Order: sequence, then structure tokens, then C-alpha cells
Amino acid sequence: MRPSSYDFINYPIKEQIQTLYAEGSFIVSIRYYGYKINLFLLGDFYVEVFYNHKLDKIEKIELLDFNHSRMKFYHDQISLSSLAS
Repeated sequence: MRPSSYDFINYPIKEQIQTLYAEGSFIVSIRYYGYKINLFLLGDFYVEVFYNHKLDKIEKIELLDFNHSRMKFYHDQISLSSLAS
């Protein structure tokens, strides 16, 4: 059974990564400041994975904020209607 967004965001980062790669669907990646952000769909919610190239590590994982200015970068690559679930 897939976790709820509340459960997922409270997992330790290693468990979040394992869950995303085992059960999530990769949607698209964008570059945002010093990060490559990979967007995943996990069940009925979207998750952003912030990868720092300079440090060669995942720095944080967050639920997608549909009101954030980053949405423009996603809109440039995919249809926002596909993110409106």
C-alpha cells in the first residue's frame, strides 16, 4: 500500500528515496538554481527531489507546492493539466 503524503514526508530521507524509486513514477526534471529537481508522482501526490551536483547528493525531498514559482519551469516542459490532479 502506498503511503499518504503525510506519512511519506515524515519518513527518513533514505526511506523516501527507496519508496520513490520502488513505487513512484518519474515525470520530469528541471534545473533550478544549484539543483537538478526530479519530479515524481507517488500515488495521488507529486514529490520533488532536490539533487545538488556540486555535493553529489540529494539534499531534500518535498511535496510539490503548486503555488511556487518553480511551476513555470515545469510548465515549460509538460502540460500543467497533467499536474492538476
